[in-house]
Amino acid sequence: MALHYRDSAAEIHRFVVGPYDNNVFVLRCRATGDALLVDAANEHDLLLESCAALGVRSVVETHGHADHVQAVPALRDAGYEVAVAAADAAMLPSYDLLLDDDEVVEVGRLRVRAIATPGHTPGSLCFALEGAPVLFSGDTLFPGGAGSTATELGDFATILSSIEHRLYAVLPPETLVLPGHGADTTIASELPHLDEWAARGW
Repeated sequence: MALHYRDSAAEIHRFVVGPYDNNVFVLRCRATGDALLVDAANEHDLLLESCAALGVRSVVETHGHADHVQAVPALRDAGYEVAVAAADAAMLPSYDLLLDDDEVVEVGRLRVRAIATPGHTPGSLCFALEGAPVLFSGDTLFPGGAGSTATELGDFATILSSIEHRLYAVLPPETLVLPGHGADTTIASELPHLDEWAARGW
């Protein structure tokens, strides 16, 4: 368990789990102690222990790829509700709630807004922390490019459109981007490179 980000209202803990080094984040409201887990990827024993220690109340999934959902059954069995976009729901082993675009998830006094960003998968979601420059980008946006679309459900033109219109057009440049794998980045760092990503085709 590692504290990854903190401000006056929120703290974010990061875990790296599984064979694909997935980032799992826990967003915690400092005022109430309530928390949300983003992507129940793997290593369910570690995640269950962390959920109990950090006050996790529920789970949201950025998308349905197998490496992001391995711990879902164990967390549901332990009583945590799991939410996912409808377009990816069939990819999960199980789930409880469906999330719509622009839907708000309340985490204590924090508000997290779901942003539909299809392309990596049809139901890919990013989650923006309202009132703070923080985005959980799943596998939509990484340092140096868009997430892979080299799968049956991926579409490169769609993911570029999602990044341009759903992220770049609405989020401030200083937004900290926390992806599903690897290091953080910012909107400002990635914004100038969209055209070169389009030109290279990945």
